[in-house]
Amino acid sequence: QVQLVESGGGLVQAGGSLRLSCAASGSVFSIGVMAWYRQAPGKQRELVAHITSGSSTFRADSVKGRFSISRDNAKNTVNLQMNNLKPEDTAVYYCHANIISTYGSPYVNYWGQGTQVTVSS
Repeated sequence: QVQLVESGGGLVQAGGSLRLSCAASGSVFSIGVMAWYRQAPGKQRELVAHITSGSSTFRADSVKGRFSISRDNAKNTVNLQMNNLKPEDTAVYYCHANIISTYGSPYVNYWGQGTQVTVSS
């Protein structure tokens, strides 16, 4: 069984910073793309950023220049550094990863439980 556990959410004033972390645990043989999504109240879940196993990254236009994504392949973790936060960044942030549990098995999508980020104006 694989679990993704997020940490680092909270309440911050506009212009502040937060760092989200996500760790994969359990039966993990290999991890492909790791990503962060977010979902604001009444809105669809959207991709914020992703990073490949080779550390190529993508960030949504709305967070470019403010957010950065990184990973530690040895620790099976992915981080999202969020700077210059805005009220519109308020959402539940979810970690996502494509994981192979055992040699020869296919990639399976896993989601974390979500962590709340609230940015006050």
